[in-house]
Amino acid sequence: MKYIDEFQDPDLARRLLDEIHATVTRPWALMEVCGGQTHSIIRHGIDQLLPEEVELIHGPGCPVCVTPLEVIDKALEIASRPGVIFCSFGDMLRVPGTGRDLFQVKGAGGDVRVVYSPLDALRIAQDNPDREVVFFGIGFETTAPPNAMTVHQARRLGIRNFSMLVSHVRVPPAIEAIMRSPSCRVQGFLAAGHVCSVMGVDEYPDLAERFRVPIVVTGFEPLDILEGVRRTVAQLERGEHRVDNAYPRAVRAEGNPAAKAMLEDVFEVADRAWRGIGVIPDSGWRLSPKYRDHDAEHRFSVEGIRTREPAECRSGEVLQGLLKPHECEAFGTLCTPRTPLGATMVSSEGACAAYYLYRRLDLTPASREATPVV
Repeated sequence: MKYIDEFQDPDLARRLLDEIHATVTRPWALMEVCGGQTHSIIRHGIDQLLPEEVELIHGPGCPVCVTPLEVIDKALEIASRPGVIFCSFGDMLRVPGTGRDLFQVKGAGGDVRVVYSPLDALRIAQDNPDREVVFFGIGFETTAPPNAMTVHQARRLGIRNFSMLVSHVRVPPAIEAIMRSPSCRVQGFLAAGHVCSVMGVDEYPDLAERFRVPIVVTGFEPLDILEGVRRTVAQLERGEHRVDNAYPRAVRAEGNPAAKAMLEDVFEVADRAWRGIGVIPDSGWRLSPKYRDHDAEHRFSVEGIRTREPAECRSGEVLQGLLKPHECEAFGTLCTPRTPLGATMVSSEGACAAYYLYRRLDLTPASREATPVV
């Protein structure tokens, strides 16, 4: 398949690995920011094929995982109310709130529906004018533009029974928070290509300069990731710290101007809490005053929510790159995809889910001389 098989070629992977092995002279710790990259790394065993000097740290790149518990509990409260049709992407239904999840709300009689686009939820609102329809809008900069467009359409068409529960987060402030942490070990970043395809790279040079870390925009196939690692290690070995676009087939420096204009119209930047991490200044979006009538939090006045994380869950440390999933005592025992303690075990981009799915269940590294599994 054109443009897929080419980026999974084992011979090319071996050549890139050979270059990385020949370049590295001392230990380096790199963080991939995207959960999709994490799954690709674990699925193909890329971290186990790299030189032992190169460590890949999994960052908070799963939007489902970082959606704060308070917002999950607000979603559960709204979805439980009579007369509400609560619409969400499927990966949110098993994310545990305080004591229950959206599947359990649905099982108890709540009208919870899986949709594949926010526009599906808007059509449901059009077809059910006597019901309140709420869409759960989460994600990084990649899913924010279509969600913004849907709110814009609702206002333009006068669909007053549609609202959105917003929990959008932004990557650059998260990178800054990671670098400011006293426990930070990260020396270089693999930036998420799909985020940069929307936003461009304008926000990254300042971060690279201030914290003296290379930031390489990277795709999601095995060769994309290996090329990103190669470029990052090469910069580190030369003492450089700049932004490098290793994903030019999808990312332009300016990003997507139309998508950015829609975001600027519908949303405004706000402080946002990240599950397991805490509040990061200017790290999220909320609906601007112009669109406040479509804000589900404002419409339903969801207040007095008291959250409680399971004491055994260490997903916050996983999201900060302080802990590998299989280093958590609950991993694979108390915490499994059927009985998750945290979102990182049930999200399709969660690091814990990747380790469980691809049977990375112990701390024994595979042979680094193995043939790439691509």
